[in-house]
Amino acid sequence: MIIRAAVLHHPERHIEIEEVELDAPRAGEVLVKVVTAGVCHSDVHLADGALGIGRWPMVLGHEGAGIVESVGDGVTHVAPGDRVGFSFVPSCRTCQPCRAGRFNMCVPAGENGARGTLMDGTSRLRLLDGTPLQHGLMTACFAEYTVVDGRGAVPLPAALPLWQAALLGCGVMTGFGAVRNVGHVQPGESVAVIGCGGVGLQVVAASALAGADPIIAVDRDPAKLEIARHRGATATVDASAEEPSARVRELSDGGVDHAFEVVGRPETMRLAWEVLRPAATAVIVGLAPVGVEVALPAIDFLSDKGIRGSYYGSGDPATDMPALAELAVSGKLDLAEVVTHVTNLDGINDALDRLRRGEGARTIVVLDAALADAPTL
Repeated sequence: MIIRAAVLHHPERHIEIEEVELDAPRAGEVLVKVVTAGVCHSDVHLADGALGIGRWPMVLGHEGAGIVESVGDGVTHVAPGDRVGFSFVPSCRTCQPCRAGRFNMCVPAGENGARGTLMDGTSRLRLLDGTPLQHGLMTACFAEYTVVDGRGAVPLPAALPLWQAALLGCGVMTGFGAVRNVGHVQPGESVAVIGCGGVGLQVVAASALAGADPIIAVDRDPAKLEIARHRGATATVDASAEEPSARVRELSDGGVDHAFEVVGRPETMRLAWEVLRPAATAVIVGLAPVGVEVALPAIDFLSDKGIRGSYYGSGDPATDMPALAELAVSGKLDLAEVVTHVTNLDGINDALDRLRRGEGARTIVVLDAALADAPTL
C-alpha cells in the first residue's frame, strides 16, 4: 500500500513528509492504522544522527497507538479492529535476557531495532523508487499505517482515548518503570526528578503514586515545573534561577534517597549524583548521544552511593503497558496533562524543533482526528 510517512533521508536535512510503500504483514506481524503518535526526545536524537551513523533513510516514530487493520499468520492475541499501543522492544521470550526476565534487554529485539528492521531482519518499507527504508525503533509510527512485530502490538482498553494511549508506548513505560522496577521507590522515601519533559513528568507521577515524600522536581522551565506540581511534586527547583544541587539537598534534609536523571546530559547526571544522601542511588533515564561521557568523584563511592541505568522502564511491556493503561482508565494516572501541543503529520519538524529548544512536554501527532478524539491545544 502507498502511505504518507515522515522520512529521515539524512540528519543534515529536515524530515520529509512523503508517500512511501508499505508491504503487507508477514507471519507473526500486524498491520496497524496509526491514529496518534507522541514525539519523544529519542526521535530528535535519531533525526540529528546522534545515535550512530547509517540510521537512515528511516521512517521515524516509536511512541504511538492505533487500530489493528490486519494480522499475519500465527497472530492470535489481537484481531482487526482492536486498539493497540506500540512496544519498540517486542521481546522474543527465548534469548538469555528474556529467560532471565529482563525482557527489555531482549537480544534480537535490540539488534534489529538498531539496524531498523523487524524481527526477521528485513523491512516492510521502501521509497517509491524501491530504496529500502528502516523502521524507526522497529515501530515507524510517524506514518498513516505501520507494520510491527506482533509482540510489539499491545492490546489496550477501549475506554482509553487513543490520543492519550499513544503516550504509553515510551514515556509512561519508561518513567513508571524507572521508579517501580529500578528505583523500587517506597512510601516516605525522598525523590529528586531532574528534567521534567515528557518522561520526567511520568517519573514524578509514578513517585507520587508510590508514596514518595518529598518529591523535588528540577528543571529550567517554570511551565514544566508547574505541570510537575500538578503531577505530585511537593517542591520545585528552577535550575535557571538558583543553584540546584544545594537547593535539593536543603529541601531533602541533606540528600535524597533516589535521584532520577531524565535529560541525558553529563552535567545533569553529575547533578543526580551530587544530590544523593549516603547509600542512595541515582537512576539515569535520559538518553545521551553516542560518545557522551560523564565523570564522577571516585572518593564519593566511600559513601556507598550507587548509579545505574534504566532502559525502557526495565520491565516487560507486554504486561506493564496494559496495567498502566488500566491505571489511566481508573483515573489514578492523568495522561492528558503532559500534552502541551497537538499537531498533524506535517507538524513533525516543528515538534522536533520544540524539543531541541526545550519547549513544552509532549507533542501528540494526530493522524486520524475522528478516531483520536483529541483536543485542540
